[in-house]
Amino acid sequence: MAGMSNAAAAMADPRRNALDRAVGRNWVQLALGILCMAMIANLQYGWTLFVNPIDARHHWGAAEIQIAFSIFVFTETWLVPIESWFVDHYGPRLVVMAGSVLVALAWVVNSYADSLATLYLGAVIGGVGAGAVYGTCVGNALKWFPRRRGLAAGCTAAGFGAGAAVTVIPIANMIAAQGYEAAFFAFGIGQGVVIFLVSWLLRKPSDAQMAAAGRRRTSDQDQRPAQVLRTPVFWVLYVTFVLVASGGLMAAAQIAPIARDFKIAAVPVELLGIALPALTFAISLDRIFDGIGRPLFGWISDHIGREPTMLIAFTTAAIALAVLDRMGSDPVVFVLITALFFLVFGEIYSLFPATSGDTFGATYATTNNGMLYTAKGTAALLVPLGNVVAGAYGWHMVFLVAIGFNLTAAFLAFFVIRPMRRRFLAQHSHIKPVVAA
Repeated sequence: MAGMSNAAAAMADPRRNALDRAVGRNWVQLALGILCMAMIANLQYGWTLFVNPIDARHHWGAAEIQIAFSIFVFTETWLVPIESWFVDHYGPRLVVMAGSVLVALAWVVNSYADSLATLYLGAVIGGVGAGAVYGTCVGNALKWFPRRRGLAAGCTAAGFGAGAAVTVIPIANMIAAQGYEAAFFAFGIGQGVVIFLVSWLLRKPSDAQMAAAGRRRTSDQDQRPAQVLRTPVFWVLYVTFVLVASGGLMAAAQIAPIARDFKIAAVPVELLGIALPALTFAISLDRIFDGIGRPLFGWISDHIGREPTMLIAFTTAAIALAVLDRMGSDPVVFVLITALFFLVFGEIYSLFPATSGDTFGATYATTNNGMLYTAKGTAALLVPLGNVVAGAYGWHMVFLVAIGFNLTAAFLAFFVIRPMRRRFLAQHSHIKPVVAA
């Protein structure tokens, strides 16, 4: 019997090894990560479609409902360092598998929520699940592509930015036809099942694969999370991330209320032969351009540097917000300018992970990036204030604050972070041999 078992194991090994070889390639792992990210995109970017229907059903108030969005983003980000620790030590599969169950459960809870407390519970569950998937996939990309971190992180984050684009219209149609509860339930289960199946194929690179991929300039000894937290450059990066993320999250969560207050949400807009209501058109284009911007600016930063790319992107975002403030009541301008804004906003989810990996090394890249990613959770605390400020002073004041945040971040990136990182790398780095990936 023992001989038969050994023979069976020997026969199974070639098949298992063939599977490992097939999925254990950097571009395959990148594609799997992108697919997982696309499946969690609606938890953040599809949320705006549900706010008004939930309020119409329960009359809880937009500001109170939007607290659920802040809770989701906060829990999504603040637990990522813990989830990332498990990824760095045990690999990505189990963490993403657990995340898939929570992602499905979150929207099922939302579909039955008959109180704000239950809605907030769904936000907590969804945040934990989405954070497990997000942190794992981005961190894994940084490890598989040490020489092209900007592009790899950007492509992975693009799944999160553009993943909702193909489902915006189906979700909107299901909400209109069957109610928001049915949309929550059906899409929640579907997204969770896909992530669960993909999780079985995720791998972390072996030491040999990481060495073969080659490194550019990395720390002589990759920085452990405790060491990273003691570096000033980490905290300046953190503040800059908060400034930019807060304005973008406000826009993502408030785009439907803004369009409604501008009285253009249902106004038809025709571009390139496509005619849709302004709000639906804007959300669809925003997701597409958000997705394009992440790998695009990641690729640009691989060539001209992280901080110069940040300067360009953050300044452009400030200009887009200024135009939206002045001319956003025109439905065509609203659609086009929000698309431009998300083109240059989404890049923070490629530039900051790549900058973290460049600065602190690859060994603990998932955990270190997870700590930096909590800045998004901090920024989420400001999202409900957007409704409060808008109610008291109008959207003009919200836009002015977001413009100021982006300009401050642009200054910090180029004139503060850039010299700080140069000094840090000069003290802790050397040039290692580069082997073509």
